[in-house]
Order: sequence, then C-alpha cells, then structure tokens
Amino acid sequence: MAGRGPSRQELIRRRRSVGFIGRQGEVSAFRDALRQPPEEAAQFLFHVRGPAGVGKSTLVRHLETIAREVGAVTAYVDESVADVVETMEVVSAQFAQQGFALKGFDKLLATYRQRRHEADAGFAAAAAGADPAAAGTPPPSPSSMIASQLGLAGLGMIPGVGAFTGAVDPNQVAAGADRVKALLSTRLRNHGDVELVLSPLDALTPVFLEELAEVARRHPWIALFFDTYERTGPMLDTWLRDVLGTERYGELPANVLVTLAGQSRLAARTWEDWHDLVTDWPLEVFTEAEARRLLTGKGVTDERVVEVILRLSGRLPVLVSTLAETQPGTVEEIGDPSGTAVERFLKWEPDPARRTAALACAFPQELDEDVYRAAVEEEAAELFGWLRSMPFVTDRSGHCRYHEVVRGAMLRLQRRQSPIRWEQLHTRLADAFRQRREHLEEASDPAEGWWSDETWRGHRLEEAYHRLCADPRAALPAVLRDLVDAYDHGITTLRRWIGVLAAAGRDTDSPDLTRWSEELRSALEQPAPGIAALTLLLSRGTLEPEGRSLALTLRGRDHRNAEQYAQALADYNHALALNPEADRAFFGRARTHQLTKNYDEAIADYTKAIELMPDDLDSLLYRGTSYYWSSRYEEALPDFARALATPLGAEDAYIWTLRANTFHLMGRQQEALGDIRQAMELSPDYGWAFLNRGFVHQRLERYEEALADFTQAADLDPEDAGPIAWCAEIHRSAGRYEDALVDYSRAIALDPGRAWIFTGRAETLTQLRRYEEALADLDSAIAHDQDNAWTFHQRGMALAELGQFERAIPDFDRAHELGTGDGWMVRRRGDCRVSLGAYEEALTDYGLAVGLRPDDASTLAARGVTHRLLGQYAEALADLTRSVELDPDDPWTHYETAVVMSVLRHRDRDGHLTRAVELSPPEGGARSADETSTLVLVHCLRPRWERAEQHLGEFLDAVPSPLEVRELIFSLRSLISVVPSSEARIEGFCRLLEERLAAVLPSRPPHAPTS
Repeated sequence: MAGRGPSRQELIRRRRSVGFIGRQGEVSAFRDALRQPPEEAAQFLFHVRGPAGVGKSTLVRHLETIAREVGAVTAYVDESVADVVETMEVVSAQFAQQGFALKGFDKLLATYRQRRHEADAGFAAAAAGADPAAAGTPPPSPSSMIASQLGLAGLGMIPGVGAFTGAVDPNQVAAGADRVKALLSTRLRNHGDVELVLSPLDALTPVFLEELAEVARRHPWIALFFDTYERTGPMLDTWLRDVLGTERYGELPANVLVTLAGQSRLAARTWEDWHDLVTDWPLEVFTEAEARRLLTGKGVTDERVVEVILRLSGRLPVLVSTLAETQPGTVEEIGDPSGTAVERFLKWEPDPARRTAALACAFPQELDEDVYRAAVEEEAAELFGWLRSMPFVTDRSGHCRYHEVVRGAMLRLQRRQSPIRWEQLHTRLADAFRQRREHLEEASDPAEGWWSDETWRGHRLEEAYHRLCADPRAALPAVLRDLVDAYDHGITTLRRWIGVLAAAGRDTDSPDLTRWSEELRSALEQPAPGIAALTLLLSRGTLEPEGRSLALTLRGRDHRNAEQYAQALADYNHALALNPEADRAFFGRARTHQLTKNYDEAIADYTKAIELMPDDLDSLLYRGTSYYWSSRYEEALPDFARALATPLGAEDAYIWTLRANTFHLMGRQQEALGDIRQAMELSPDYGWAFLNRGFVHQRLERYEEALADFTQAADLDPEDAGPIAWCAEIHRSAGRYEDALVDYSRAIALDPGRAWIFTGRAETLTQLRRYEEALADLDSAIAHDQDNAWTFHQRGMALAELGQFERAIPDFDRAHELGTGDGWMVRRRGDCRVSLGAYEEALTDYGLAVGLRPDDASTLAARGVTHRLLGQYAEALADLTRSVELDPDDPWTHYETAVVMSVLRHRDRDGHLTRAVELSPPEGGARSADETSTLVLVHCLRPRWERAEQHLGEFLDAVPSPLEVRELIFSLRSLISVVPSSEARIEGFCRLLEERLAAVLPSRPPHAPTS
C-alpha cells in the first residue's frame, strides 16, 4: 500500500514558504539555529518587533513552517489567551493536533478547572469556621483566626488565574497565603487540590515542562511562537522568563526555541539582564527591493503600477500585499494615487455589494457569520466566504479579524465620510449583540448570575464597544457601571472592559474614552489595583446609587481582605446609606465585625442579610460561627441545622463537622460523634473530621483512639502542623515525653508560627526538667502571640523553677492581665514574693487572690503561712483553720496549722500532726516528692530526727523539681524560729538539699525573657 501523501495544509505551507518575500536575514539566522546541536545553539530566544502591518505575524508563521520542515513540534500563541494557564492549554492542544498529547498536563488542567469551579461556587461557605483546633483547646493563634476572613473574593489573590485575579493586592499574597490555604482546605478537602487552586502555576507548570521534555526527547526541536506579544507580554513576561531562565518550575529542555513577536521592545523590568540572550529582530517596512520582489511574485511588473503601489502603501508589507492581490496591469486599474489607502484596497473590486460589505465589516472587532450578516446589507448576506479569503482578514476557526492597519484605515475613512452611517451601523451591531445576549437570557437563568457565563460576557462586551462607538458621551455612564460588575467577576474581566474603552476611544478619537481607559489602566498598576480602580470610578464616575453602593461594597471587601477594617466599615456604611437593601453590604460588614471579634454587631448584620437572602448558606454559616465564637452554642445550632437542610449543606462534610465541633464544646459528645460519622460518609478522606473526632475521643479520655484519629488526620495532610501537634499532646498526656518532643518538633518545622505548639513543647521540656530549653520555646510562643495568659503563666513557672523569682513576677502580672480573673496568677505572684522575702507584698497578692477565689483552700493556707512568717499568728490560724474546713484532707495544711499552734502552745497541735501523717500514703507505698516533704517537716516539728532523715532520703529519691527543693529548704528554715533547738539538724538537712539543687541546676547566666 502506497504511503500517505502530504496533506493540503502541508502543501499550502510549502507553497507559502517558497513564495515568502523578504526578511532573509532573520530566516537564515533561524535556519542556522535549527541546524546546530541544541547544546551549542547560542540563539534560542528571538524577538521580532515592529509597527503594525510590518509583517511580524507573516514572518512568525513562516518560521513555524521552517521549524516543521526539520521535524520540530510547534505551537503558536496569540492575544486570544487570557492568562498563563490558557497559554499552556493552547500549546498542549496544538501538540495534541500533531500527535503528541501532554496527557498528564491535560488531566491536571481538567482537575484544576473543576476545582476552581467548586471553589467559585461554594468557597465562602467553606470559610465559615476558623481554626478547627480551637475545640476545647487553647485559643487559636491570630494567624489561624485571620484565616477565616477570606470569602469567595479571596480567590482573587491568585495572580494570573483569569477571573479569580485581583480582589486584593497581589503583593500581599505571600503574607496571606496560609490564610487562603486554610479556607480552601475546608471546601476542597484534599491538600493537593488546595495547592492547585491556590497556586495553579506552581502546580501546572512543572507537569507541563516534564511532558514538554518528554516530547523534546523524541524530536530534534520544539519551537514555540508567541505572536502579538505587545498584548500578552504583561501577563506572560514573568512566567516565561522563569521557565526559560530559572528552575522555579523545573528544567526546560535545551532543544526548545522561543520566538516572541510584538510591536514594542521587551519590558525592561523583566528582561533587562537578558540582552545577551535575546536575538533582537526589529522589522521595518519592506526595502524597495523586497517590495518590488513581492509585486513581481504577484505578477505586477508595470513600472508605473509598481511606483504607485510603493508610494500608496509606504512599503508597509500588508498594504503592498493587499494592493497587489488583483494583479493590476495599469495605473487606472489601481485608481487615483491621490486617493486614500482604503480606496486603493477596494479599488480592484468592481462589485459595489462586496465593497460595501468589506467596509461595513471593519466595524466589528471580530466577525463570525452572524455578526457579518448583522453588519452588511441583504444583498451581501452570502458573501462571508468571500470576505474570509481577503488577504487582510485572518480566519481562526470561523472567527475573523481584520488586520489592524486595514481596519483602522477603513474606520477612519467611514467616520469622516458619514457620521450618520457610522452611528447607525454601530447601533445596529450593538442591538445585534444585545439580541444575542437576551436570547441566552431567555433560554436559562444560571444560579451564579450571567456574569459567570463567558458567552454572555462576550456579547455584552461587544455591545458595549459598539454603543461607545455610536455615541461615546451617551454610552459612557452605562459602560462605567458595567466596569463595576466586571470587577465583581474578576480583574481579568475588568481589564477586558477597560480594553474596550481604549479601543472605542481609539476608533472614535474620543478624548473622554481615551482618558478613562488610560487612568483605569494606570490604576491597575497600583499595589492594590481593585481598590484604585473602584476609587477612580467612585470619585469621577457618574454611577447611579445602586452602582455606587455595589462599588463601595466591593471596595469594602478588598479593604477587608487587606485587613484594613476601618476603611472596610466606612465603605459598607456608605453603601448601606445609598441602598438600605444591599444584602452583600450587610454580609460584608458582618464579616468585618466578625473578623474584629465584634460578634454582636456581626450577628445583627448577618441577621439582616438573612432576612434579605433567606436561603443564603454563607450568611447562615457565618452567623452560626459568630454564635460559636461567642460561646452561644445553643443559638449556633439552629443555623447549622438550616445550613444542613439546604441542597449544598446536606452534601457538605464541612458543615457536619462544624456542628460536631459545637456539640463537642457543649459536652454533647455522642451527638458530636454522630455528626462526624455523617461527615466521614460524605468525605472519607476529610482530615478535619478525623481531627474533630480525635478531640471528642480526647474529651472522653479515649487517648489511644484520639491518637489514631490525629495520626490519620496528619497522614491525610502531611503539610498541616495541627494534627501532628495534637499527636504530641496525647503523648504528653500519657507521659511519653520523648515521643511528644518528636511530634512537637515536626509540627514546628512545618509551621513555626503557631504559638500553642511552642507552648506544648515547653510544657513537655518542663516535665523533663529541661527548663532553659522550655524557656526558649516559651519566648518563641510569646513572640508569635503576646495575648495568651497560659504562655506567660508557664514561663513564670519555668523561671520560678530556676529560682529567678524577680523575673517570674512580670510574667504572672501579664498572665493576670490577660486571664479570666480567677486569681490563680495573682496567687503565683504571691508565692514568688514569699520566696523573695517580700511578705507584706505577698499578703496583698494573696488577699486579692482570696477575693477572686474565696473558697480556694490552698490560697488561704498560703496566706496563713505568710501571716505566720510575719508573726501574725491569730490571722494565720484563722486562715489555716478555714483552709482545713474547705479541704480537710490536705496534709500540708494540717502541718502548717500545727506549726502555728506550736507557737501558740495550742492543745490541738499534735492532733493536726497525727492527721498530716494519716493523710500521707502508707509506708511502703509510692509517695511523690510533695507528699514526702510534708512528712519531713512533720517529724522535724515533733521532733523525730531519725524519721525526718528517713523521709528526707525518700524525698531526694523521688527526684524532686528544683522548685520543690527550694520550697522544702524555705519551710525547714522557717521552723528554726519555732523550734530554736532544731537549728543544727535543720541546717544539716538544708545543706544536703542545696547540694542536690546545685547538682540539678549548674551555674548558668540568668535567663532574660522576652517582653
């Protein structure tokens, strides 16, 4: 069987290659690059530049043909792409047409499209909850609290992702990425999907390059062509430079050639250090020799005809080609050389219907057959095929565009010749696009609104262009209003609408439209582009009240996402003053109140939003979470129940888990477990469900089951530090301190910004008597969160263990300021003052603590001891007696009561000593250092020195903490004034204890805690 011959497309490419005129230097250089081994090719990045009509696209297409002739796989990209993701998609599609599908990339791209759609549809609902680790635990860190703030608009933080781009300042993305990740994870469940939506370029580009490399291994060259780069460069520059010159996304094969073609020079800020790597090809108009060679190739040889064409075209390649197309044999066939260029383009066409159709079809920015029929008169209705064959028309799968030079000349001619026809035809085209848009609206009603429909947006965009061209002054207010809706959809859509303003300004020569487009484009270059653009529209645009209200609401959203809460509230207040029924403004203001922890105000605004939008899942969930964070759990439950009754809510594992967490905090653990089972049925790999079940098991003291759940949550999301830290908490609770340290350290390595994890590791280190290391962790915890009372308390206790009581006191001060007012921190401060001998100040602290905790037996006993040390025995006995009444089973309080009674020669002294011994564990049983120290003191007071010495040995064998050793030394020496004859014995005991203390705590510089 004979081999398959060349295709028609291949034959056309060969014919055009043979007939290609001019640019021989560039063509030869490109051929030379293809002949060299890739590792020796110095030229791999070509930049074709020059004014419109100079033949850049023609040259690029010719270079593509040359590349294919030597077996290269090629791809051509022009301004039809909207962002980097679409660029990779176009390249992949063209590779597939040549038989080299990038299957892995295409699969990942499909996943990305789906996950982005899921996030767009329901992301705000999934952001309702804040840090799941909050259940029954220390309060979450500020960073995890802030994580709940980014609703659907937060997706706009992702640069280069089409419609999602620009809701906030792109420069803030790095600082806020962890916040977005936390919220996306509640919706998308899978960590990989979160990263895919959060950073699509980081996820897609490496796969794209890997598969590109696979194609490159099997072919001599890959040639990529980026045409109309003056339009695509601003969005492709950074990505393309990183792909070519860095390893951010992976390695680019050496046998890849890249050609850029655009009107202007490459952007200096991106390519300034690439001058030695870029082969610059500036194109000018044809030389006279090149123009004559083209005319000869077209059969135009009469010298008079050639001279007229050269003069009329200015040797601009597209005009030379157009005027030569009909092979005029005489000057008369060209027409009067003093006529306009447009007249020359069409002079050769004798058919008036065709001439009129060609002129009319310059009005649309892009043509398909329906637009063509709307533009032309009835007698030309069937000439679309003819028009597509014209040399100044580019045909792309049924959609056509005029070359800019030709279209611009035709538009200028018609605007000057007939302003009335200009307005009529633009109005007719605007009406045609309006009808196409309305036809869509009659067919369906998308739940997400029409701005989410790409086809609908395209019709509205073209309608706006033609309205502006027909009557710029009358159409401008409506288009400015459209800009607000366009930005609501995304910054890429806004850019396209601004582009329409610019195009209409150019085509109508309207200063107003041009000024608006320039100022808006300048706004988009600001650090916060959305805020800048909306501010411009609000300050100078003629928006009606409803439009101003929406613009203020959107600007409020952007201020909120940028954590500029005062500005956000001002915008929301203004929006509601203009439109009291603006449900989104109520919602946005509620979110701002919620993020600033003004929960009552947030609940009131969510309630109003729900009245205006009864079925809005977001408002229900956010109001429920506001109740939740206010500890108003009973009120939160109905909102979660209503959310679960919605079609989306009933399928959302997140909401079941959130309600389970509420039940958990209310102590209703079985109901919590039931909701978690529902969540796991809907999403078996939902990590937060495992985490919450772990909390429930922990509350029920099922520690091994809790550990299994936390471990599963960690396995599902290995990059999340939270579940690993909770595994560490279980290990610490079980006394497995070394295992706990391993998990705490893993968690800190993953997320060094969570204060509570540092605090947990510090508590573990304290249990291991590694106080200096514990203090370092507590310093780190306080550096990340200076508002956590427990962390300051822990650092104060660690300092006390080291005997640094003066340094501990400020930490207990701060803990008391931040605490719940229960007096425990004041009690600790009093203990430090006793150790420092500041008894009067200690009495003040104990008095304050007793006022806050009047039934706390240990604090009353501590105050009683301090009274004794001051010689205030009646007051001491009163406090100690009350303490015994409150806690009759505490051996130490009985002992201290006996000490005071010894001084007062009270007859009940021995009864309290006997009771202290009875309450201690029996002989031979396991006794703690604290229990044994009381027995030492009891026998010193009796005195029974042999028993006291025996118990002192037991105390030292129990490995007491440094603070326990110091407290025993202090208590022993306080007995000398009560039993003076015991001084020698007691000092002997104290020397033994001080030797132990010195061995446990070698001399070190004092720790200096952070403030």
